[in-house]
Amino acid sequence: MSEVPCLETDRLLMRLPQREDFEEFAAMRADPVVARYTSGVPESANVSWGRFLQYRGLWGIMGFGFWVVREKLTGRFVGTIGFNEAHRGVTPSMDGIPEAGWVLASWCHGQGFATEGVQAACQWLDRETPYRRSLCIIAPGNAASVRVAEKIGFSFYTKTVFMNEETLMFERNAAE
Repeated sequence: MSEVPCLETDRLLMRLPQREDFEEFAAMRADPVVARYTSGVPESANVSWGRFLQYRGLWGIMGFGFWVVREKLTGRFVGTIGFNEAHRGVTPSMDGIPEAGWVLASWCHGQGFATEGVQAACQWLDRETPYRRSLCIIAPGNAASVRVAEKIGFSFYTKTVFMNEETLMFERNAAE
């Protein structure tokens, strides 16, 4: 695996997930506030462990993946931001296109961390990979994530169905 880049913004440090991040990651995924627009239900430690390994493993196979995000000033766990290829089986297909994703701990919702981190991740994707397009899916009721996506340059693409729920799909093309 080529070296996974660490990203730094004004307030955030973004790096490869490490074993010592797991308990905070699992606690975030078990939080009902976080689960509302992600998995739909709080995740067990077992499900979170599989997801955690997937997030790290993407880097070796895809050349992109998820970063663990921490607040620069305090080192506090903020969440995960990055890219996935999940073979979700939605129409239109997302296969072969990096899917941007962000999940933040509930303590830091509304502080602009998602916008700051997703912006850095998308700039990295544009600069360091051959991908010129990325997608993301967002639950229709998740207005905060829709705002983040739009601030970063994602625009509404289409509606699709994921996990038997109507889902919004957004697309973003690399800045030229």
